[in-house]
Amino acid sequence: MKKVFTAESIEEAKKQAAEEFGVAEEEITFNVLKDAKKSLFGKVKEDAEVEAEYEPSKAQIASSYIVSVFEKMGCENVSVEITEIEKGVSLDFSGDGVEESIGRRGEVLDALQYLASLVCNKVDRDYFRIATDCNGFRDRRQAQLEGLARKIAANVKRTGRSTALEPMNPYERRIIHATITDIEGVSSHSKGEDPYRKVIITSNERRPRSKGGYNKRGNQNRQNRNRQKGYDIVSSFEKEYKKPKPEDSLGSGLYTKIDL
Repeated sequence: MKKVFTAESIEEAKKQAAEEFGVAEEEITFNVLKDAKKSLFGKVKEDAEVEAEYEPSKAQIASSYIVSVFEKMGCENVSVEITEIEKGVSLDFSGDGVEESIGRRGEVLDALQYLASLVCNKVDRDYFRIATDCNGFRDRRQAQLEGLARKIAANVKRTGRSTALEPMNPYERRIIHATITDIEGVSSHSKGEDPYRKVIITSNERRPRSKGGYNKRGNQNRQNRNRQKGYDIVSSFEKEYKKPKPEDSLGSGLYTKIDL
């Protein structure tokens, strides 16, 4: 980014450049095109001209973009704390109305993170990771999801029934999977397509069949043995049930196997 600034002095022109670029003068490269000319009485006849060149970092591009979006959403006094992380930076925003604008589950914060990543990575092909946060929201959300995963896992272990959680983004699904990994007796997997992809928590323990359950083979064997002894213990309901129904001869398939 290059721009020529004019002022009554070189120092004043440099100050204007720093204010416009929003950075310290030390981060700007200056080239003095023309010094100011003064008359015999010290009055400025011609202004000084200074060419200022500034190349913002990807972190600055991303943070400036997000700050501008928050301000257009009506937030005031928006500030950002930049922390270096692996292959990028974490941007923690604060200000009047910022926390109320990120969404109940951080949907807006996620969207801004994605858009800022696109904006700053247009500069070159070297991928630069952008992570966003707001007053510790990410830590609070992680604790909430971990508690949810443990609660659902306990219920799945107790009932033996799999449970599907509500759709989540990849970041939140990873938190659920990581928590379930440390819990014995349950496992998790994702199902569906984004943005409706969800986590399924399943029991790894096979529940024994109820003793009072119906055993077709054993029941049939008992009936055969009783018939050999001369007894017929088939109930009247079973006899009625086995009678041909009018629908059986229609061939309509209404009571036949249904392919789902």
